[in-house]
Amino acid sequence: MLKARALSDLPGIHHAFFTREGGVSNGLYASLNGGVGSDDRPVNVAENRARMAAALSVVPERLITAYQIHSPEVVVAEMPWSESERPRADGIVTRVAGLAIGISTADCGPVLFADSEARIIGAAHAGWRGALTGVLEATLAAMEKLGAKRARIVAALGPTISQPNYEVGSDLVDRFLAADRDNMHFFAPADRAGHAQFNLPGYIATRLKRADVSEVEDLGYCTYADPARFFSYRRATHRAEPDYVRHVNAIALAAG
Repeated sequence: MLKARALSDLPGIHHAFFTREGGVSNGLYASLNGGVGSDDRPVNVAENRARMAAALSVVPERLITAYQIHSPEVVVAEMPWSESERPRADGIVTRVAGLAIGISTADCGPVLFADSEARIIGAAHAGWRGALTGVLEATLAAMEKLGAKRARIVAALGPTISQPNYEVGSDLVDRFLAADRDNMHFFAPADRAGHAQFNLPGYIATRLKRADVSEVEDLGYCTYADPARFFSYRRATHRAEPDYVRHVNAIALAAG
């Protein structure tokens, strides 16, 4: 697993950006697949998530993730929920100690947030659609409603597909330019006509900095470029694999 310096420096916070290493799944899913929506054996996914929970110092039932829909929807977690009860959302915030909130990713940007003084944490799934429509800002707003202060919030961006490996069509470019003409500097020319290379990590970091959080850390890892360490939806698509695999990225307040 990977950790952000900015979050590791905070007292009372456990967090991890889990890689594909250290699990029990086989074949396409090797090895730390955390995706409950994948076609991996459920018993393997459960064991993998139990190992993640242990790394976060919580019991398996207290590592929770949402049913992600690439939206700006954010929920407040007051207690664990079952797999069948997962809310449809792309951000989770909590002030409950000993409850690990996580998001699953396979190229999109995983962002973990913490105000250690107020003891309020958040997690956001920021693909291009969620980032464009405000999931980062919505997560921050939900944390503020619980008592966090933006000037104290630290945000860390984990492994995300990088610009050299993220070719997009002109329709996506048009969406971003319609929102803000200055977004053009997040796109570079692609080899194919009518396409561009999108800098998703740069866009996420810029939105976070404009939101006036106290610190933004980008770990700088590309999911697509490192198949030994990371799963990647786009790489799986390019290889015509029958399924894609998910990481879990999670944060928890230490109990006590």
